[in-house]
Amino acid sequence: MSDLSTTQVRKKRPEFKNIGIKQILGSYRLPWAGKVSILHRASGGILFITLPFILYLFDKSISSELSFMTFSQIVGNPLVKIVLLGLIWAFLHHFCAGIRFLLIDTHHGVEKHQIQSSAKLVLILSIALTLVLGAKLFNLF
Repeated sequence: MSDLSTTQVRKKRPEFKNIGIKQILGSYRLPWAGKVSILHRASGGILFITLPFILYLFDKSISSELSFMTFSQIVGNPLVKIVLLGLIWAFLHHFCAGIRFLLIDTHHGVEKHQIQSSAKLVLILSIALTLVLGAKLFNLF
């Protein structure tokens, strides 16, 4: 009996390692909810880092008539408009995803398909609202 146990081949146990950014971007297929979660964190970080710029623009827009003229010149620059478009997306995505997470947290028994469909809805809604506000920012209507 002992000869049988020593000659048996032991199965190698699986090793679990942390995955790197190359695996996430290349081979690992993240579900929609995971993508929304990562973008929610990224948009929050972007908003936090750019908060001084946002407050500077807000101050220039409401201080006086002369400062509003400075604000208009700053925002008239196409490069600044592109940065503002990115900030608009970051705010809208962070807002929509935050409401999604609040709704998921308050409803018990949410199904997997509901979570995935709400993640897709957040992406579509945030991009659609960004396009509308971006069109207004670039004076398309």
